Amino acid sequence: MIADNPLGLALYLLAGALAGVLSGLFGVGGGLIVVPILSLVFTSMAFPEQHVMHMALGTSLATIIFTSISSARAHHHRANVDWPVVHHIATGIVLGTLLGSLLTASLQTAWLKAIFAVFVFIIATQLILNISPNAKRRLPGVLGMSLSGTFIGIVSSLVGIGGGSLSVPFLIYCNIAVKKAIGTSAAIGLPIAISGTLGFMLNGWDAPHLPPHSLGYIYLPAVIGVALMSALTAPLGARISQRLPGITLKRAFAALLYLVGFKMLWGMF
Repeated sequence: MIADNPLGLALYLLAGALAGVLSGLFGVGGGLIVVPILSLVFTSMAFPEQHVMHMALGTSLATIIFTSISSARAHHHRANVDWPVVHHIATGIVLGTLLGSLLTASLQTAWLKAIFAVFVFIIATQLILNISPNAKRRLPGVLGMSLSGTFIGIVSSLVGIGGGSLSVPFLIYCNIAVKKAIGTSAAIGLPIAISGTLGFMLNGWDAPHLPPHSLGYIYLPAVIGVALMSALTAPLGARISQRLPGITLKRAFAALLYLVGFKMLWGMF
C-alpha cells in the first residue's frame, strides 16, 4: 500500500530521516518538518481539501510515537532523561493533547499562533544571549507541573509542533541542564504523541471521504514510511547532541525556535 505512490514514499522517508535527527538532537517531535511535507503530499494525492491539514497533523503525531521511543531510549542510555519529571508532567500532557486535538477542527488558532510565536522569539533570544535563569528557580510542584503539561499538550496539538518546542525552554527556565532538558523532552514526546494520535483518530473516525488505509485522521502508509526512518536516525541526533557543548546546543535550539516562530506567523497569512 505504500508503493502506490513512489514519490510520496520517498518524501515520507526524507521527512522521517530529518524528523529523527531533530528529535534526537533537540528533543522535539519533528512536526516542523513532517507536517508541511505531509500536507504537500496529501494535496498532490487529491485528498479532500477539508481533511488535508487534519490528516497531516494527526499522522505527524502518530509518527512521533516511534520517534520519541527511539530518541528517549538513546538519551536514557546517556543518563539524560529525568524520569520523575516525565511522570509528573505526563498527566497534564495527556489531558492537554486530547483537548487540543478535539478542539482543532473548530477553534480559530490565529491568536494562539501569534502569542506562541512571540513567546518562542523571547525564549530563543534568551538562549542566544545565554541569559541564565534565576539560580533559585526550580521546577514547580505537582499541580504546577500538571498545568504546565496541559498547556504544552494543547499548544502541541493546535499548532502542529512537537512538545519539545515548549518543554525544552520550560525545563531550561527551571534550571535543568540543557542536555538533560533535551533528553527529558524526548521522553515527554511519547505521551503527547499517543494521546494526540488517539484524539485525531477518534475525531476523524466518521469524517466523510477519507482516503483508503486511514484510521480517522491518521494515514497509515505515511506513518509507516516516516516512522521507519525517524526511528533509525533519532539515535544519530542523540549522539550529536551528546558531543556538542551546552552553549552550542542552546544556540542551535534557539535557531530552531526562530524557525518555528516564523512558521507560525507565516501560517496566519
